Amino acid sequence: MRVWIIFLFCLAGHVAAAPTEEKPMDEALVAEEEPAMDEELVVDEPAVEDSIILEGEEEKQVEVGSNPVQVETDDFDEAFEVEEDDVTEDPCLQHQCKKGKVCEVDDSNTPVCVCQDPSTCTTAEGVFEHVCGTDNKTYDTSCHFFAAKCALEGTKKGHKLHLDYIGPCKDIEPCLDNELTQFPLRMRDWLKNVLVTLYERDEDNNLLTEKQKVRVQKIYENEKRLKAGQHTLDLLAHDFVKNYNMYIFPVHWQFKQLDQHPADGYLTHTELAPLRAPLIPMEHCTTRFFEECDADADKYIALEEWAACFGIKEQDVDTDLLI
Repeated sequence: MRVWIIFLFCLAGHVAAAPTEEKPMDEALVAEEEPAMDEELVVDEPAVEDSIILEGEEEKQVEVGSNPVQVETDDFDEAFEVEEDDVTEDPCLQHQCKKGKVCEVDDSNTPVCVCQDPSTCTTAEGVFEHVCGTDNKTYDTSCHFFAAKCALEGTKKGHKLHLDYIGPCKDIEPCLDNELTQFPLRMRDWLKNVLVTLYERDEDNNLLTEKQKVRVQKIYENEKRLKAGQHTLDLLAHDFVKNYNMYIFPVHWQFKQLDQHPADGYLTHTELAPLRAPLIPMEHCTTRFFEECDADADKYIALEEWAACFGIKEQDVDTDLLI
């Protein structure tokens, strides 16, 4: 799948070593599936060339692209289905099925969605196209994954099965308490600099709305802004305290980018997938971080919970910033 390279280069960090022996992993934030929910996210945005580092023993300079959810996210779409009334010669031309299903015409010339045969999926061209499911099984491509998920539709196993992360399944190291506290330091800095990068490269590309540009311009022009680069955790922590106001909008912006289907003020497992899937192989605290963001364990992350995870004060949580 062609967008995964963009995913991996959009996200800063060290790509972990080659997959090791697989072992069961805890399922993270398995949300209740909503069978008619439109979960298709926003479209591709051009990648940009600035670089930011997240984590790694052998740190690498990698491209920072637009927000990781601003890509072709049909690879994560678990419940997108559209039916059109205007039927052409081939009814299926105006009938879209969710991932894992294909359109066929029944005896009455009515288009219906049926589970796709995995053998019709294109074979992966490289390991970057493999995906790991929450069943800790490596699938050749996302097409193979969703075809397998469709075959389990209506079963308890199928209900719990989600695309967990990009790449073959591997042994993910446990996230220790002290490592968990470091995760939001890198994520906050990364979100801020992604926004600044989009602002610098926007021009007429409409990467940001006019209201978003006004917010980011204040960050961009602030002389005290910590520039993108390799920074110690102590410096990131100090900058968050010193320049706290610069981090409020980026945290709200990321929540809005994820909260799309539906835009209801809550993040589900599927809505988080475009951000989680590329991050997990590089940031081993990703799963635990999002699990603990769900403070009330209801399998939905509210804006207030999201902001608290990133250290934003309760009085600074503002729905007007969801622009």
